[in-house]
Amino acid sequence: MRKYSLFLFAFFLITFTFAQNIPADYQKAQTFLDSKNYWEAMPLFREFLDSDKYGNLSNYAAFHLGEAALGANQPDQAIAALKQVSGKVWTKSDESKYMLALAYFQNQQNVEALRTIKGIKKEDVKVLAENATFENLKKTSASFMVANLQEFKENKGFSAALKAVLESQTILSATERAAFYELQGNAGGEVNQVKDLILDVVVILPFTNNPNASINSIDQSSFVFELYQGIDFAVKRLKEEGKQVTLHSFDSKHDLDRVRELLNDPVIAKADVIIGPIYQDEVDIVSAFSETAKIPLIHPLSNLGERFENTGFSYLFRPSVASLSNGVVKSLQKQNWGRKVAIGYSGSSRDERLAMLLNDQLASAGFSVVESKQVNSRNVIDFLQRQGVRSGMDSTELGVDQIILLTDDPSIAQPTFGLMESVTASVPFLVMDSWLGFNFANYEMLAFPNFHFISNNTPNFQADEMQQFKDNFFTKNLAYPSLNATVGRELIYWISNNMGPSKGFDFRKNLNQAAFQKGKVTWGFNFQNSNNNQYVPVFKMEAGELKPLQ
Repeated sequence: MRKYSLFLFAFFLITFTFAQNIPADYQKAQTFLDSKNYWEAMPLFREFLDSDKYGNLSNYAAFHLGEAALGANQPDQAIAALKQVSGKVWTKSDESKYMLALAYFQNQQNVEALRTIKGIKKEDVKVLAENATFENLKKTSASFMVANLQEFKENKGFSAALKAVLESQTILSATERAAFYELQGNAGGEVNQVKDLILDVVVILPFTNNPNASINSIDQSSFVFELYQGIDFAVKRLKEEGKQVTLHSFDSKHDLDRVRELLNDPVIAKADVIIGPIYQDEVDIVSAFSETAKIPLIHPLSNLGERFENTGFSYLFRPSVASLSNGVVKSLQKQNWGRKVAIGYSGSSRDERLAMLLNDQLASAGFSVVESKQVNSRNVIDFLQRQGVRSGMDSTELGVDQIILLTDDPSIAQPTFGLMESVTASVPFLVMDSWLGFNFANYEMLAFPNFHFISNNTPNFQADEMQQFKDNFFTKNLAYPSLNATVGRELIYWISNNMGPSKGFDFRKNLNQAAFQKGKVTWGFNFQNSNNNQYVPVFKMEAGELKPLQ
């Protein structure tokens, strides 16, 4: 700040024309000021503040008294002196306002400083004042800056300081992110204002997951690359069908600064929909952008949607934890398996939260949760044996009527499946649909059809479209599509089915009107009045085919 308060005579050299010579003490005060002897200069300038006695010289005396007081770190004295002349019409009116603003900044009176700057007319002095604004406010609280944006946004230094403050934060409140994207000129207009008739899809994913990695280092066996393979495949199919669609992909590198930088890209600003990122800290930043820019953001893989509950443009493609819980409870209520339930869950955030919800919802629905336990590969057998699932015991001796295992971990699934191959208990198991992909599991070999699968955008393996997708994907990639590639392919189908020239680009309106929609390679979706897929059937295996429980 001080570099803006030390004017030096080189900049503010003033020549006075008086009938008599400039008083010696005044010249002495100027000499002290030039040599930075501020304390010696101040009392001498104060002697010449009487306008009746000294006329125009008093204005310059007050001006230089303020300058000396600033140099001496005495902002109260500077303010008192400069307020006498900043409102007058005289040669250095704007310069005195600038000096007064510096004094207010030094005295932590930021609002007074900013209001004083608004009165400066001279362009060169205004530039100095805006630079001083940035230097003094670049580390101020975001709440102060956002609260005063509308009054002072014409001050370029204020806008630059606010942008710097907000960029330093990982999480932005709703008002903060609105301010941030207003500064970028990207506050959004009408909802889904049509820019053209082309569906512009932007993908932001951590392809390299490393700020220093190059695009050539992408791991083609990673789940991110598999997801992108499905997205790219589906976009190309749309083009082959004559649809106008573009796909632009960006590597977030799992780096927050990189994500913020990407959001300045005009390609992202004109997107109709954004897919990704993956990691929560990145998602929070892009979701904030999405809400203000009014561009739908789709998280392709997560079930953790609590942070999207109060948003208008951020979605989970998969069911949220709440939707998964609702689907399980509704399915159990339709069965006649009994009322006693045991729940095992892994240590993942999704599974822990889902177990907590199920405990509450099952109890409210009249079920009895006899045990709810975190399981792993070492204790899952003990957990199952406590429910009575062990050799030498039949179904009548079981302590529960159904068992729910919430995990995608094959190291938990494998011993579970091995135990069920060795016993004759017919107790129903509800497991995540990821268990369908485990190569050690042959469900048709079990004595009873114990296993039932909780849908998480489950592929419809028997659908003709699924077989066509597998064949076409294999022709292109010499490998069958993974589950993540299937998710990517279906994601683009779902987006294009609810946004485009024929239906319009109001994604939210189209989802509400559609209610349930049949999928192309999955069983379907329901996003009506929801930011996640509410369609969560539980499947049974019958003659090698999945069928929803009735």
